[in-house]
Amino acid sequence: MSQPQAIIFDLDGVLTDTSEYHYQAWKHLADDEGIPLTHEENDEHLRGVGRRESLMYIIRGHQYSEDQIQEMMERKNRYYHAFIEHMTPKEVVTGGVALLEEIKSAGIKVAIASASKNSHLVLDRLQLTSYFDGIADGNCVVNGKPAPDIFVYAAGLVNVFTPNCIGVEDADAGIQAIKAAGMKAVAIGPASRFHGPDKVLPNMENKHLKDLLVE
Repeated sequence: MSQPQAIIFDLDGVLTDTSEYHYQAWKHLADDEGIPLTHEENDEHLRGVGRRESLMYIIRGHQYSEDQIQEMMERKNRYYHAFIEHMTPKEVVTGGVALLEEIKSAGIKVAIASASKNSHLVLDRLQLTSYFDGIADGNCVVNGKPAPDIFVYAAGLVNVFTPNCIGVEDADAGIQAIKAAGMKAVAIGPASRFHGPDKVLPNMENKHLKDLLVE
């Protein structure tokens, strides 16, 4: 692939570090319930995964009714909102705006594929919404990552066939979703976290379009 027709980004942990806010919100909930939750567990099992699937991991071995499960998901979301309400454009990854401008100047479509149902709010807080041709979030599909649905949906929003897309993710579940969608996958983070990406970058700071291209 010399140049893709679209680049589809995950949001949390890629363009901004809201992944830490998600962990802190889940940790608050787990502490409420007297359930241990470590950073390591979060990175291995919750990163890039939807709200219900994340909760199911945390409460495994404990019995809760569906009403209690719904209440806990809503409670976690309240905790998370308390963090992101104070986000500013300063929390965009260093060089992130310049990268998005470079991609768009090259005539490449740009989209978001995030499991978070708060993606629109986060993008607004970061003043990034206008840079994207399509935004797919956790409200758009039934099956979350590692199912390919949200990346396929995002590609549809920008009218690009999936083989002509590059997906950028910081979670292994997201990399599996990208590959299952038939796209090239660029992983952000330590190589040991991922299985089968086409390219691995240690971080997103001050990256350029050429850094995201996959042979």
